[in-house]
Formats: sequence, C-alpha cells, structure tokens
Amino acid sequence: MAKLHFKYGAMNSGKTDTLIKTAYNYEERGLSVVVVKPEIDTKGGDTITARGGHSRNVDIMAGPELNLAQEIGKWATLSCVLVDEAQFLTPDQVSQLYEVAKQQDTSVICYGLRADFRTNLFPGSQRLFEVADNIEKLPTMCFCGSQAEFNTRKVNGNYTFTGDQVAIDGEDSVEYDSLCGPCYVQHGGVI
Repeated sequence: MAKLHFKYGAMNSGKTDTLIKTAYNYEERGLSVVVVKPEIDTKGGDTITARGGHSRNVDIMAGPELNLAQEIGKWATLSCVLVDEAQFLTPDQVSQLYEVAKQQDTSVICYGLRADFRTNLFPGSQRLFEVADNIEKLPTMCFCGSQAEFNTRKVNGNYTFTGDQVAIDGEDSVEYDSLCGPCYVQHGGVI
C-alpha cells in the first residue's frame, strides 16, 4: 500500500531541490510522476525552481477548489505524486492526497513548511501532521551555526512579525530567513 509522506523544514532546507531530484530519479527509471504546486505560490508561475538553480515544470497548479484526487486520477499510469509548497494546500486537499495514496495506491510526497513566521501552523501542514504516514524533518542552519527551527519574515531588510500569513518570497520587498530559537527571539519573535 502506498503512503502519504510529509517532508518539512524551515526555509532553505532543500525541500524543492529534493523534490526535483526525486522526480528525476523516478523518471530516469521510466516511472511517471506528477508535480503539484498550489497556485497561491505565484513565484515562478508554472515552474518550481530550487535555490541552487534546478527547475522543473509543474503538472498541476492547484487552486483551493481543485479536487486533487479527481485531477490526479486522470493520469493512466502514475508512480508518484510530488507536491511543492504543501503548506498552502487546503486541509481537504491533503485528505484528497491521502485518498490518492490509499485508494489509487500511488505514493505521495509533500514538501513544505511546518509553520509561518509567527510560529503558527499552516492549515495544510497541520492536516499533513494529522494524517501523513511518514513525517521527516529536513534540517537547515541558522546563521549562528545552530539548527534552524523557525522562519522569519523580512520586509525591506527588517524583521517583522506582523502581516498576512502568506507573503511570497521575493515579492513586495519580502524575504525570509531561517533561525534557531534563540536567534528568533533575539530578533523579536515571540514563542
């Protein structure tokens, strides 16, 4: 029986790079994959690009109303579904991916953030923690050398802990950092 996997990590932990490499490994062996990206992530349009420069076209741009089980079911032969930025999925879409794994017997691997810049779980991530068969943390480093646990938002180079939950990296002078707990608090974050 196939499984639903959730591989999460702070910003810069290599999630997209790992997804692209996984797709390559499947396809190199003649197996088919479908790459899904929530359409709320406007960065790159219908392409995902890792910080290292690798890129890959997206097969399904998932709006919040899209039934992923039905959409993925349109592929005749499929070995794996790979989802980038899975934190932006709706809870219902995560349940639909569970259905893909269990009823369509297709492995589903989701990559995403655990929490936002205020340490609040994203709805998609919360649902993945509730139903995923396998959960794996992808580590990354804080600038101090400790393991990063938290995402922080910067606007015009200044840390901020206010604003909407979703703001896309690179748009409107927004960028993100990955920090360990002590550095997160030092820069104004509240745990």
